Amino acid sequence: MNNTITTFNPYNGVELNKYERFSNEKTKSVLDIAQKTFLDWKFNPIKSRTNLLKNVGDVLNKNKEKYSQLITLEMGKPIKESRAEIEKCILLCDFYKENASKFLSDQMIETEAHESFISYDPLGVILAVMPWNYPFWQVFRFAVPTLTAGNTALLKHATNVSGCALAIQDCFEQAGYPIGCFQTLLVDHDVIENLIQDKTIKAVSLTGSEKAGISIANTASKVLKKSVLELGGNNACIILDDADLDKYIDTIVSARFQNSGQSCIAAKRFIVTEGIYDMFLKQFKAKVKKLKYDDPIKETTHISVLAREDLAKDLQKQIDASIKKGATVVLGNKRDKSYFSPTILTDVTEDMEVFTQETFGPLAPIIKAKDFKHALELALNSRFGLGTMVFTKDIEKAKRKIGDIEDGAYFINEMVKSDQKLPFGGTKASGYGRELSKEGIHEFVNIKTVYINK
Repeated sequence: MNNTITTFNPYNGVELNKYERFSNEKTKSVLDIAQKTFLDWKFNPIKSRTNLLKNVGDVLNKNKEKYSQLITLEMGKPIKESRAEIEKCILLCDFYKENASKFLSDQMIETEAHESFISYDPLGVILAVMPWNYPFWQVFRFAVPTLTAGNTALLKHATNVSGCALAIQDCFEQAGYPIGCFQTLLVDHDVIENLIQDKTIKAVSLTGSEKAGISIANTASKVLKKSVLELGGNNACIILDDADLDKYIDTIVSARFQNSGQSCIAAKRFIVTEGIYDMFLKQFKAKVKKLKYDDPIKETTHISVLAREDLAKDLQKQIDASIKKGATVVLGNKRDKSYFSPTILTDVTEDMEVFTQETFGPLAPIIKAKDFKHALELALNSRFGLGTMVFTKDIEKAKRKIGDIEDGAYFINEMVKSDQKLPFGGTKASGYGRELSKEGIHEFVNIKTVYINK
């Protein structure tokens, strides 16, 4: 086995850095340090823990340009979006600094006891397995609530963003967290099963593919450990006849093409009712054609390469298979190594790969629906359950369908996105458990009943 991890710039293929993979001995040492640190950290007053979040935000702000450039160089995100990712992490720190004490305070419950309440105690060492597409944000939305609850954390990040992984550890340590609170593991995926089974690890959080989620869940269940899984998505974006395209077309385009389409919560299926179909297609195509492709480090770049060439090849296979079944290319469908041009497909049917599978890249399949009822039927025809969005002027009609939506999120006149104030997660093949908000900080605590009589 190669003992070195090498990172590359996906835009030009230039080698960025080499990192030494951890030996079994070093991995064991990291686990031991995490457990030892936890035994002290869990007794650290909540006020002390939340105060450290201000320091984290300050470190992020001070190093925003350095971190943003690292994201862009390692996985190809346009630099403006990388900055926005760091800024979102700062907002996350601010939110839990203000609210964590309330979320973790003992909850008094009136019963027949002299005193009874619910306490929220940390579990121990929590393992996170994280992806490359939002290399800071995905980690921070796990780490900030998990550490603030009194746990310690270990990160197994995607190898192509190893620099980001180490930078995040350094960020927490610069902020004053004890050594061992947050540590990065530079290991291969085949080590994860053994890590989960190690007695030191108390739970695991994964953001990744459905296949990875099934593997993690199976391993965790064998040793009766909790897992939180944020997996793939196949989000429907429903455009109704009365949608205000002049107001929302830019939002709709961003819902698919942000981060070059590499987002689990992106709009993956555009379901458009027939009365507005032609107008929508015309306006949507015109906007997509204006997306400027260039080096992601440039300020003017809207869209760039995918994070790896194999991802572009996978997207090409899904498109080719769908074209064979009758899909029509309206725009794009050109690939050059890890670059894939913004692509629009029409005549898409429910049996096609671009309808049934998650597509990770700048692809917009468009499906015509008769009416709202038919659009919902199409939207619900998915194994995934991350989010649905509807664009319409009739807000009350859209609200009446909240109960029909099986997904973890339902957005009206807005793209599905994560917000630190709201819980985030999915249903069905999109996973289970929640991140962010109060629900997120309660995922990795022991919700303990305390009952006292005189």
